[in-house]
Amino acid sequence: MIKVAPSILSADFAEMGRAAENCESWGADYIHFDVMDGTFVPTITFGPQMCKAVRRHTKLPIDVHLMVEHPETYVPLFRDAGADIITFHIEADRHAHRTLQAIHNAGMRAGIVLNPSTSPEAVRYVISSCDMVLLMSVNPGAGGQKFIPETVQKIRQLRAIAKDMGASPDIEIDGGINPDTGRLCAEAGANVLVAGSSVFGAPDPKAGSCGSVTDLFALPFNHHPVVERGLRAEEAQALLQAFFLRLREQRAAKPRWKPPVTP
Repeated sequence: MIKVAPSILSADFAEMGRAAENCESWGADYIHFDVMDGTFVPTITFGPQMCKAVRRHTKLPIDVHLMVEHPETYVPLFRDAGADIITFHIEADRHAHRTLQAIHNAGMRAGIVLNPSTSPEAVRYVISSCDMVLLMSVNPGAGGQKFIPETVQKIRQLRAIAKDMGASPDIEIDGGINPDTGRLCAEAGANVLVAGSSVFGAPDPKAGSCGSVTDLFALPFNHHPVVERGLRAEEAQALLQAFFLRLREQRAAKPRWKPPVTP
């Protein structure tokens, strides 16, 4: 069974509680919670206080992904904040087995994360202590990246290592997931996919039909999608601008009609 973990990092930070509630109503399995310290990765996101605030709005398991130096120091903080799962980067921890034990002793599920360039063999001798192994399918710390295709082979290798060691952890994939890449990952053996919420990123003051000019979803349909405003707005705007630029260029390249010349 494939599980979906929406990344709450994609949500409007002013509406985190509502975003968590929406994830639950949409049928998500986990809430993925990315923690970045500005050292292990260049970006800074949020910490235990935000996790605690989100916890008040959902019963879904909170899946905390630590992209931090010294991950062991964060374990009690996120335990107290209501986390259910903690994964940390093996590249950031010299004593991964000890940190896995600390997470388990704190009453949470534990797992390890591998960067794209890290071999699955790095977890062979701790995989029996992992409830989850998260494979990054983009480089951590920056958005808008494309799925790294070699991830599919890493999933197969990781499944083989787990079988060889008598383990059966969840394999979670994070980065560039869409229906096509998600299917490839699932076929290779992954069973947890991290993805952003379904959103409309950028307003369209000329023709937007999801609240910009009119709101089709206000009509009495049987189904009412939830629209989150402002999420990944710059990306969405750039895509729209690129689309219309190509459209104008194609039109300009077409020969214009000229009336026939009368002899």
